[in-house]
Amino acid sequence: CDVCGSGERDEELLLCDGCDRGRHTFCLRPIAARVPTGPWFCPPCAPRSKPVKRFPMTQTKIVDFFRIQKGAEDAEAEKYGLFQDVKKRRKRSLVMHKKRRRILPYVPTEDKVQRLKQMASLATAMTSSKMKFSNELTYMPGMAGRSCNQATLEEGGMQILPKEDKETIELCRTMQKRGECPPLLVVFDSREGFTVQADADIKDMTFIAEYTGDVDFLENRANDDGDSIMTLLLTEDPSKRLVICPDKRGNISRFINGINNHTLDGKKKKNIKCVRYDIDGESHVLLVACRDIACGEKLYYDYNGYEHEYPTHHFV
Repeated sequence: CDVCGSGERDEELLLCDGCDRGRHTFCLRPIAARVPTGPWFCPPCAPRSKPVKRFPMTQTKIVDFFRIQKGAEDAEAEKYGLFQDVKKRRKRSLVMHKKRRRILPYVPTEDKVQRLKQMASLATAMTSSKMKFSNELTYMPGMAGRSCNQATLEEGGMQILPKEDKETIELCRTMQKRGECPPLLVVFDSREGFTVQADADIKDMTFIAEYTGDVDFLENRANDDGDSIMTLLLTEDPSKRLVICPDKRGNISRFINGINNHTLDGKKKKNIKCVRYDIDGESHVLLVACRDIACGEKLYYDYNGYEHEYPTHHFV
């Protein structure tokens, strides 16, 4: 390996098709999820990547990209009532916090310009990754059908999302449809690629996003090079296990980084928990703050908490 100097773990050693020098998948930055099936070039030999083209921060283009259902005028007219609803629900949830840890709705940024900046940062990352925006699970022809996503098939059972938490998620979905996004920015990091950071202080137990993308059978993705495949359904029958693949469609969850679960420093980074719930009989993956998150802090989560099953050893 041209980086660490070791010749061990040759099954994870990539040979450059230009200079024939090697690099481990985990020595690359960003880390490569798997050995690619096609040609591969090391950073010095790779064609120069074009600088990230920023998505235009104009309201009309943002509304079109995210398919916001109401124009700015309508959203502004209902804004006060919506924020009052958010505050009431947060207050009620905080009162019950000691008895039952309820999920809290996020509080959107009130400043319009800053909110456009947040959405433009996500649109920039998605267009650069050749993705389309989708805030829901998508079921495409040739992949797993919606009828396959039955939470009752989960091996060992799956927890059902409580009614109050379901109301919170529905409120957040309504806000997102109106262009009231979570206070998050997507930024580019030379070591980790696109990452997500808080653009305001976020309270513990605040809903961040649902993990979305195309639903497919795990066995169809055995040799997939994607670095963001998420477990959706773990069935006793391996042929019926489902995963979420956000390579073509998805939302901001695609750019939230996983942590190294095998080091103390890695675990300290964790500020988001990833939980699968039975919602109306179907499995869904929710990302929720697991502690208070300060403005400017990067978001990290733990891939459903399977610390010794997912290969996170070489995560940054």
